Amino acid sequence: MKALIFRGPGKLEWGEKDKPTIQEPTDAIVRITKTTICGTDLHILGGDVPAVTDGRTLGHEGVGIVEEVGSSVNNFKPGDRVLISCVTSCGSCDYCKKAMYAHCEKGGWILGHLIDGTQAEYVRIPYADTSMYHIPEGVDEEALVMLSDIFPTSLEIGVINGEVQPGDVIAIVGAGPVGMAALLTAQLYSPAEIIMIDLDDNRLELSQKFGATKTVNSSKTNAVEQVLELTDGKGVDVAIEAVGFPVTFDICQQILKPGGRLANVGVHGKPVELHLEQLWIRNVKITTGLVSTSTTPMLLKTVQSGKIKPEQLVTHRFSLDQILQAYEVFRNAAKEKAMKVILSND
Repeated sequence: MKALIFRGPGKLEWGEKDKPTIQEPTDAIVRITKTTICGTDLHILGGDVPAVTDGRTLGHEGVGIVEEVGSSVNNFKPGDRVLISCVTSCGSCDYCKKAMYAHCEKGGWILGHLIDGTQAEYVRIPYADTSMYHIPEGVDEEALVMLSDIFPTSLEIGVINGEVQPGDVIAIVGAGPVGMAALLTAQLYSPAEIIMIDLDDNRLELSQKFGATKTVNSSKTNAVEQVLELTDGKGVDVAIEAVGFPVTFDICQQILKPGGRLANVGVHGKPVELHLEQLWIRNVKITTGLVSTSTTPMLLKTVQSGKIKPEQLVTHRFSLDQILQAYEVFRNAAKEKAMKVILSND
């Protein structure tokens, strides 16, 4: 089969690999029909995730059709259309029993990380019964690709960890795919204001179409001063960091009002400077996290009902064998006006 192969920092290859086979009775083999590229894949490509080794097939998002199942798989059969979770869950360890699937002792984030992932014609899914979801009839598959990772990530690690409440003023730093997903899912909790902060006017303009009430271009103005001006000097109730850079984390910690919450979603490859000497007296709460995907069933229902439309984030479409071109577009998102790309294996 064909697959996207990581060859070390900065190096990718679209080449031949052995088709995956059932290794454990809880496995399923899925033929990928649609997948995408994540910001985390770019972090891997940049060398920020050293656990990803030469020869690994990347990707942890996608939908597909079950081709084969192990003898212990009960919830799925060949021919079923499925959503693949970015997090693999055994369903029985202590962490899984606490719904902390990200820290599953036998799984967690392993697809495209510690085992071969979804940017291929076929993928092996361990613990299939608890790591996949049936696709409801009539739901757009492109929308569901967004539910593999960025929507549960933004909801759980950004909105829920940030304790967004009705009437809150929130700021989202980073109008990329995860930031946009946070913008869409935050509206389920009725905040009064959503301030979007980014360097790119095109993304800021798009964010207003998705529900942002105010925008700040941090390349043209001092973002902290601008947010304080927009909030009458008070700051925001919740700051969601959706980039993963020291400068974006710093903006978040400076714009919080007393009692504010900083929810860090971005993947950080470098240390940040924590101004605890300023934060402690303001009763600020800081949260971090790796998505557990415990909200995926709820998100499936909201997409099915039309309350959330993740397909709005798709800007570019490619066939799976055009994945190297898709990576170039995604890596140059500002120039290409790219948000999420869809790769189809038809």
